Amino acid sequence: MGIFSRLRTLVASNVNDVISKAEKPEKMLNQLIIEMNEQLIESKKAVAMAIADEKKLEREMQSQEAQAGEWERKAMLAVQAGKDDLAKEALLRKQEYDNAFGEYKKQWEAQKKSVGQLKEALRELQNKIEEAQRKKNLLVARAKRAEAQQKIQSTISSVSGNRTAFDAFDRMAQKVDQMEAEADAAKELEDFSSNSDLEKRFAELEKSDSSADMLLLDLKEKMKALPEKSG
Repeated sequence: MGIFSRLRTLVASNVNDVISKAEKPEKMLNQLIIEMNEQLIESKKAVAMAIADEKKLEREMQSQEAQAGEWERKAMLAVQAGKDDLAKEALLRKQEYDNAFGEYKKQWEAQKKSVGQLKEALRELQNKIEEAQRKKNLLVARAKRAEAQQKIQSTISSVSGNRTAFDAFDRMAQKVDQMEAEADAAKELEDFSSNSDLEKRFAELEKSDSSADMLLLDLKEKMKALPEKSG
């Protein structure tokens, strides 16, 4: 189980490193996940070796059991042949293999139990790394959002603190207002001039017509006063 203790130590160390270098959380979290997966691969190799040892012990145990059965069969043959001394020798060999089988069985059972624990720990570790991957994605998203908010707030603070820019903007707005007012005044004066000229022309026309009428009336009156000419 020491491989998982080493991995936990490494992870704890890297977490502290990430926290201390939090100015680049995305980069550090990605690196942490990479290192965790590398250690997971090493852990899988170690578990695979433990499984291989279990299989080897199992084969040895089965071999000892088979050998014990074979010597028992030989002992039976010796008994059937009336060779008890040979049968005893065979039974002693069988006993040796039985004892070896018992020892291998103990070792195999212990190794099998250990492998089961290692497999369970490996599954738990893999689940935790997958969970860490999901959390990393959430942390990166939160970090980016916080960074964007900081930039916006910094920009707002910078603009708010720059009164010169706002004053210039206000002055420009006043200038545009003045330009619009002057344009309206010029138009009004132009319209006024046009109306005045038109009225003047009509007044002159009316004046001209009135003078002619007066002259015509004077002429007619003068003609009435003249004596009539005889035929």
